[in-house]
Amino acid sequence: MKRSPILISLSVAAVLALAGGAWWLWSVRADTQPALRTQIVSLGSVEDTVTAVGTLQPLNYVDVGTQVSGQLRQIFVDFGEKVEQGQLLAQIDPTVYEARVAADQANLLALRAQRSDKLVQLGLAEKQFERQRRLLADRATSQDAYDSAEAARRSLQAQIAVLDAQIQQGEATLKSDQANLSYTKIYAPMTGTVVDITARQGQTLNANQQAPIILRIANLATMTVRTQVSEADVPKLKLGMEAYFTTLGRPDRKWSGQLRQILPTPEVVNNVVLYPALFDVANESGDLLPQMSAQVFFIIARADNLPVVPMSALRPLPEGRNRYALRVMENGQPVRRVVEVAASNRVTAAVASGLKEGEEVLLDLPPQGNRAASAGAAPRMPRL
Repeated sequence: MKRSPILISLSVAAVLALAGGAWWLWSVRADTQPALRTQIVSLGSVEDTVTAVGTLQPLNYVDVGTQVSGQLRQIFVDFGEKVEQGQLLAQIDPTVYEARVAADQANLLALRAQRSDKLVQLGLAEKQFERQRRLLADRATSQDAYDSAEAARRSLQAQIAVLDAQIQQGEATLKSDQANLSYTKIYAPMTGTVVDITARQGQTLNANQQAPIILRIANLATMTVRTQVSEADVPKLKLGMEAYFTTLGRPDRKWSGQLRQILPTPEVVNNVVLYPALFDVANESGDLLPQMSAQVFFIIARADNLPVVPMSALRPLPEGRNRYALRVMENGQPVRRVVEVAASNRVTAAVASGLKEGEEVLLDLPPQGNRAASAGAAPRMPRL
């Protein structure tokens, strides 16, 4: 059966229309393929750090207290005042201690006077004894008189020895009371700054059970940063490693030091085991004050002036700890390359070898569903 020319023409037109539609669809899909995300490599610095939160304390400080009880008569310094070693800081009411010293001195005077009297009596007893000894030799006195003279002499010698012991005891008591009297004036044991005053003028202080604290003096020239490091990060810390911190008031400024000590006794906060780590920093400007909060960074590794790439562009390799693979754009095509990383953190990595400044690295691969389209595969023509 012969086909009509009109039907043949319609069939050819339908085929051409389907072919044209397929070509248009392929072109649109090819034009809308997502572009590969790349980045130009530049030089920079990368730090691998352990972060912690800490507080500032003076390296050297002393709590100044009182060794005697009494009313705090006067405080001669104020908060923030700089003091020198030996400077008078405060005074306890000395009335009771002055009276004790006066009584001790009077008691000593009485004991010495008694000793002088006994010495005079001893001199007389010595003469009487000597006379009785000569008379007894000449058989001019009795044995009883001789024995009485000797007993009187020895008794006075013993009484003088007792007075000597009492005088020594009185001198010791006087020395103790004089020391307590001197303790009513409290002097600075070191040069520094008054950072805290805990007692108030007119307050009665009791030193019988414990030494009451009046104030604290600190040397603010060197500050200690006391941090709390998680038990998971403690093995990463090494004594002498570099550390720095920023404060809430000066987040743009860094203070640097070296890790001095890791205390073996942990602190448990909300079931988290934290170990105190200490390092010191110089504070010549006086900007750092006690109890300031610090955001601390312990530097595990650091690389400067090296090519820097995002960690998303790297794929770790099993044959080396610091060896990674990435893709570099060459002549418009991604090429696999192996690089060695000097330092890295969660975001970026500094490449020691295998990459140069100005090269273009591929950040990620296209989705799986678009690989065929990106490779140039054309869609199938529909069957008639």
